[in-house]
Amino acid sequence: MPLHPAIAAKLHLLEGLPGPLDGPLTPAQQARLERFLDTPGGPPPAADAVPLTLPGRHGAIPARVYSRPGPEPATGRCFVWVHGGGWVTGDLDMPEADRTAREIAARSGATVVSIDYRKAVDGVAHPVPLDDVADALAWIRDHRRETGGGTGTGEGPLSVGGASAGANLAAGAVLRLRDATGWTPAHVVLVYPALHAVLPAPSARLSGMMAGIPRAARLVDDYPRVFAQYLGGPPDTADGYAAPALADLSGFPPTTVLNAEYDDLRPSGEAFTAALAVAGTDVTQVLVRGTLHGFLTRPGTEEPTDHALDVMAQHLTTDRTP
Repeated sequence: MPLHPAIAAKLHLLEGLPGPLDGPLTPAQQARLERFLDTPGGPPPAADAVPLTLPGRHGAIPARVYSRPGPEPATGRCFVWVHGGGWVTGDLDMPEADRTAREIAARSGATVVSIDYRKAVDGVAHPVPLDDVADALAWIRDHRRETGGGTGTGEGPLSVGGASAGANLAAGAVLRLRDATGWTPAHVVLVYPALHAVLPAPSARLSGMMAGIPRAARLVDDYPRVFAQYLGGPPDTADGYAAPALADLSGFPPTTVLNAEYDDLRPSGEAFTAALAVAGTDVTQVLVRGTLHGFLTRPGTEEPTDHALDVMAQHLTTDRTP
């Protein structure tokens, strides 16, 4: 379908801007980007947000625990969420982290633990960011009551998810813990994920759709550079933890993949979905129509984002047997 009208009406603001991971913008460029990202809508849902510091092999890992306020009892479910940012940027305050966590806590009743990780800058490279996410997930698994993810009658399902590079790290952490301990979470949610060392070729139709999208909303040119920066070497040195599409996916838990319709990473999510199905995973793929990569960074009231958040919450509250 065409781009959502609210996005199409502001797409001109991105014309002439550099790629999303090309580095600092001038003040004028930043102002234009902020106008594009500024979507109408009210404040995020109310949530109790408590900072938490998790232990990891490389040092402290910042996190934040979100729960729905009020008298309604918690469901006992826990969802660990990993923001994106091309492995080189992003934090717990960005909308993709904070707003998404609040929305999922409100819509699902789950306790959401949003975790940060060391970025691939200043000499940091794989596996350090992955170590942070895997260490955080393992600690939360073993300390549910300290993160609010347990109830007086026991503990509900523990799920994990992420967006873009965060989806890569979430999937890599699941594979790491599966291989090291045999444990897997109840469910995995991957939103516009980056799962390949080299992006699969897009279809002719997708190539035509993306031709009219400004560089500032595309990743095809930036991806080889930022993945190499994360990996610390050329793509042919990646293993299945750095690029989960390369992994043995047997025993991967039930998964929901949400792909943006206008996204250079869409082929990565689609190919990974197909590979999961071949491996026997219960996998659901959702195409979020009319929107671009990074739609969780534009929270507001855009219909595609609202739909995606509902899908995420619904799948987190549906029991599925791994």
